[in-house]
Amino acid sequence: MITTDYTIHTATLSSGLKMVHINRMSPVAWCGLAVNAGSRDDLPGKHGLAHFVEHTIFKGTTHRRSWHILNRMESVGGELNAYTTKEGTMLYSLFPEQHMARAVELLGDLVKNSVFPEAELERELDVVLEEVAGYRDQPAEAAYDDFEDLMFAGSALGHNILGCEEHLRTITREDCLHYLKNLYVPGNMVFFSVGPMKPERVFRLVERHLGELHHNASWALDRTAPLPLAPQRREEKTGSHQAHTIVGAQLPGMGHPLRYAMALLNNMLGGPGMNSMLNVNLRERRGYVYTVESSVTQFTDCGLLEIYLGCDYDDVKTSLKVIDRITAGLAEHALTPHQLDAWKKQYCGQLTVAADSTEYLAMNAGKNLLRHGTVSTIDQTVGRIMAVTADELRQAAEMITMDRCSVLTFK
Repeated sequence: MITTDYTIHTATLSSGLKMVHINRMSPVAWCGLAVNAGSRDDLPGKHGLAHFVEHTIFKGTTHRRSWHILNRMESVGGELNAYTTKEGTMLYSLFPEQHMARAVELLGDLVKNSVFPEAELERELDVVLEEVAGYRDQPAEAAYDDFEDLMFAGSALGHNILGCEEHLRTITREDCLHYLKNLYVPGNMVFFSVGPMKPERVFRLVERHLGELHHNASWALDRTAPLPLAPQRREEKTGSHQAHTIVGAQLPGMGHPLRYAMALLNNMLGGPGMNSMLNVNLRERRGYVYTVESSVTQFTDCGLLEIYLGCDYDDVKTSLKVIDRITAGLAEHALTPHQLDAWKKQYCGQLTVAADSTEYLAMNAGKNLLRHGTVSTIDQTVGRIMAVTADELRQAAEMITMDRCSVLTFK
């Protein structure tokens, strides 16, 4: 059993907004809103809308101008920030713990009263277009985006979170207001917070500032699972001196019974440990790659495992053969009890270290309550990882053998 220095409290407002507060002694507190709306939910022909709304929600409300929003938390030493993923948006603030009321009120103002001033939209469009252009200058990042476009071609998941210039230039103030009204609704959001304040006080603050949201409560998400595609291999010329390759396979969604086995497998293959299978076999033993890592993304109704390697173009083919041998071996032969236990202990140790971060606790609590309707303690998560069997791990490996994978190389 892992001891923790915090307690988890949940509640639901009369509006349907779910809340989670983690009571933890710390001079710094966090709070925010996890929204079940991302680039997958962009309006047709408006790719990049979710991300653009995330940028421009800070540009003015009926009560504040852009400068006042920017200065509200910064003036007390805090921060206000946000990010967008394919299925979610996070608006959040961190601050000295005595300023929780200030942060909750500001978040409520942004969600309820943003007006998206035309002049601010025009200025921010230039910022976002620079961001779009800038990521193309980073082949390693662009490879991930293009690979996901390849894997989810024809679906709402198959376009870049940032969008493209053609679509971004068509986004209007009315599009932003429509998106906010229909997707930033109580049943589609979770409020989360971490800090030393009592949960009853936090819940009263949230009730006061987010209890009434005059949005479209009848709106429902319209998501269709992408069709499975046959594995593909593609190369794109970028003029880079190094090849950037992504190898990956489609997976089941976040509710699949093998999700913990897949998380463990991903960590074994290319997690942060220098002793990961891919790092040892591709970099340490053979010197084929400069960087190799893997990641698993789970969406509502599908998922994706991606392995990234940066290496000389002449070493790509050989590196893929090594990956093939490793994944095939894991799919064909179950680990011994000693091997399995060692990998579990490493992964659970990494999770425990991560859980010591207030940021991790806050974000994880919000995302888990939003996605799964519950918040797991680190004890519970570790218990689920430790319960993974050798056969479950082997079954997970069968999903990502090279005959099931697509490959994209930037060279």
